[in-house]
Amino acid sequence: MTPHRAAPAASARPRRPVLRIVFAAALVAAFCCFMALGIWQTQRIGWKDALVARVDARLHAEPVDPPAPARWSSITAEDDEYRRVRLRGEWLDVAPARTQAVTELGAGWWLLSPLQTGSGEIVLVNRGFVPGGAEPVARPSGPAEVVGLLRLPEVGGGFLRNNDPAADRWHSRDVGAIAASRGLPAGRVAPYFIDAAHDPAQAGWPRGGLTVVKFRDHHLQYALTWFGMALLTLVAGACLFVLERRFRHHRGLSSEEASNDQPRVER
Repeated sequence: MTPHRAAPAASARPRRPVLRIVFAAALVAAFCCFMALGIWQTQRIGWKDALVARVDARLHAEPVDPPAPARWSSITAEDDEYRRVRLRGEWLDVAPARTQAVTELGAGWWLLSPLQTGSGEIVLVNRGFVPGGAEPVARPSGPAEVVGLLRLPEVGGGFLRNNDPAADRWHSRDVGAIAASRGLPAGRVAPYFIDAAHDPAQAGWPRGGLTVVKFRDHHLQYALTWFGMALLTLVAGACLFVLERRFRHHRGLSSEEASNDQPRVER
């Protein structure tokens, strides 16, 4: 009689595939997130096209009066910037501000001077570009009429540098800070400035009309990137599914071979 052998212990109950479920859920969440970002970027393409069309229409429209003080608090870049305006008033006897600039004519300065309208508002006018080393014409005085583009302030600084009002050193056209440094009354200074158009009759510097109107538009690239990430997420999910099926298949074959090789118990 052959010795009695204990029957093999029943195979342990397989653990719940918690990790696989968590990973699959993460892939689904990532796919939904990438698709949402891609759709959002495609919507931004339409928004940017509409903005460019509006600005282009403003650039070629007849000049209008600048916003009155009652509208100052509601001025926005989307609704007002780059609008052609006509400004009438008188130059104030105040030293102009030079702000750092780089144009198609090279490096130099923008020259900003305050103009007071007939109703008492004060608007800073960017009279134009002055190359480094060149001297502008004499300080403007008397009545004037300016046609140009409405621009919003560039607060803080530029060219990776902060403005230094105490030293009268400016790297951006910060209307509020420049007005304060010139002692202009804050409540009467417009919260925008005007980029003056080029005046062919004016000789020498400053040179107006050098405003560059250009919008960055990378929304299509961003949309393709997000949709590509969503596609990669699908590929990763498909690979996970295929590998899981192969693993189960091989595990089933291994279990079957092991049971066939298991020695029988004889009594």
